[in-house]
Amino acid sequence: MRYMTINEWLLLATKELKIADISSARLDAELILSHTIRKPRTYLHAHGNELLDERREAIANARLQMRIERTPLAYIIGHKEFYGRRFKTTPAALIPRPESEAMIETLRGIIPQNRTLIPIQKHLVDVGTGTGCLGITAKLEWPELEVTLVDISNHALNLARENATTYSAKVNIRHNNLLRNYPLPIDIVLANLPYVDRSWEVSPETTSEPPEALYANNNGLSLIYQLIEQTSSLLQPGGHLLLESDKRQQASILAFAKQHGFSRQTTTGLITHFVKSAPK
Repeated sequence: MRYMTINEWLLLATKELKIADISSARLDAELILSHTIRKPRTYLHAHGNELLDERREAIANARLQMRIERTPLAYIIGHKEFYGRRFKTTPAALIPRPESEAMIETLRGIIPQNRTLIPIQKHLVDVGTGTGCLGITAKLEWPELEVTLVDISNHALNLARENATTYSAKVNIRHNNLLRNYPLPIDIVLANLPYVDRSWEVSPETTSEPPEALYANNNGLSLIYQLIEQTSSLLQPGGHLLLESDKRQQASILAFAKQHGFSRQTTTGLITHFVKSAPK
């Protein structure tokens, strides 16, 4: 029996992915195969006539079928890039999105570049941490921060712990329902909570992600509103709350946050930056 060359497999896989209406068909095919043979994509381009052995072809075909069935690529290959780093991904948590990187960029406008200007250690909490990509990235970019990763899912916390260990990021891990009964004052809160309403149209790939990490009641706002209420009493005056939400929700969130003592500083894409007002 003759097995396919790298080029032959890529051509066939790309064709099948296009039939499945996957816009990134060629890229996905290359990523699946490079992950399977444990070589970079550039290797595929330089060794297109190399034959695949029986085992690797079978594994690549199984992964291709998963992608055709709309399993997210990040779950198939087991990782996703976020802010220049590779984070392990599993169905225990939401896949990191590129638009969430704007939250880290917003932090750059909050934390002084000259670290000697920070008089005391700041406490940052990543609520609904999932893979841990936001809080771990914050810790790696600003090692002087005290960072706590919070999630209600123990499976997600185990994944976040593994990602933190990979990068030797010294973060705290806490099982918690948002910030209910959180014992310490906080300076910065990052939160990419579930905010999708179940009536919205979503991509087929999201059906593979944990629904509890995607959907919320009250037009997707229930958990965000709970967090704002909790944060209003925990956040230090002048402290920062960074929320991810859908653009169609942002006006409602702004009105609710104002009622709880927050003022909006900036909105960048899906990320809104609020500051806790000092008591009058």
